[in-house]
Parts: sequence; structure tokens; C-alpha cells
Amino acid sequence: MGLEKVLAIAGKPGLYKLVTQTRGGFVAESLIDGKRLSVSLQNNVSVLSEIAIYTLTEEVPLHKVLSKIKDKESGKPSSVGHKESKDKLEEYFFDVLPDYDEDRVYASDIKKIIQWYNLLQKHDMLNLLEEEETSSDEEE
Repeated sequence: MGLEKVLAIAGKPGLYKLVTQTRGGFVAESLIDGKRLSVSLQNNVSVLSEIAIYTLTEEVPLHKVLSKIKDKESGKPSSVGHKESKDKLEEYFFDVLPDYDEDRVYASDIKKIIQWYNLLQKHDMLNLLEEEETSSDEEE
């Protein structure tokens, strides 16, 4: 399973793992509480492997940003919580991705990224980041 099976669903907290597809959408399992829910095609769903972060020069894939957090934290939970102040979140993210575009990457985005990193770390899913790195290297 790669990051293409990990989803963020608009209006729902946390991340979800794709379980199976149905005729009208799919079934996803929450990484927060393990509950399953049926998601219709009308829901706004983002696949983690398709998300990128704006920098001053390019868009960096989310898996690379999460890998940088993993390297910074040595695979442990992030040292900054997602409920910290805006300044503290921006300072932390600047250490991770020094050239991120401060005009287009908001504190709420940084909160989400930290929260997603911690969820993946908690569920021992950070190895998916290496799988993503390998598959993106093969594509180049």
C-alpha cells in the first residue's frame, strides 16, 4: 500500500485508508478511530500522493515534505504539535522546507501536514514515504 491509498476527505478530520471501491464511491477507514465510512463520489477527496506544497521555485510533493519531517524528527512524532501558535508552526515548517511560499502555504496547511505526519507515524505508516520516493525516482 502506498500513499495513493491514503486519503484526506474534506469536512472529516484526519486521514483515511482506502478499503474498497463501491458502485457509488468507496469505503474508507479512519486512521484516528478505525471506523469505516462510505464515501460518495460527490465528496471532495484528496489522495496524499497527489498533494504538493508550494515553494518559491516549484511544487514539492507532500511525500518529500513528510520525509523531511521524518528525517528532522528521526521517525518520532513531531516536536511541534498541530495546535501550536501560528508563529511556532511557521518557524518549524521553515526548518523543514526553507523556501516554502509563505503567501500560498497557510498556517492551517502546516497544521494539517503536521497532523498527517503524526497520524502516519502513530500507525507505523512512514515506510510508505520510502515507497513513494522509490516510485517517483523510477518515473524520472
